Amino acid sequence: MKRIITAAGAVAALTLFAVPAQAQEMMGEKPEGHQMTITGTVVDISCKFGLGQTGEGHRMCAQVCADKGIPLVILGSDGTLYIPTSTDMPGGNQNERLKEFAEQEVRVTGTVFEAGGAKAIQIERISRS
Repeated sequence: MKRIITAAGAVAALTLFAVPAQAQEMMGEKPEGHQMTITGTVVDISCKFGLGQTGEGHRMCAQVCADKGIPLVILGSDGTLYIPTSTDMPGGNQNERLKEFAEQEVRVTGTVFEAGGAKAIQIERISRS
């Protein structure tokens, strides 16, 4: 009986340490990025690009969509779309952080990197422009 308990404890310990190691392996290398400050508008990606709805009159709708999980992104003043990412593991939702800025022009500083053919930004600071 003592061997069974010891074996079960060993399996539990291996599982406890193996899961974080597996998660790190799945994540791969952190992408290379560079510090940037961009200006743009926080938009609800679904309504902006799927329905053409945008602007101050759409602000409340964008905030409701953000609460329902529709991603908020930053449409740069140069037309570049920036997907906000988190430095949290395994990845936090940036909608809560961006919701108060929905449909408003912002100034964002963070690390920008190419990811899957798109631009992403890990936001350090954000304020209204």
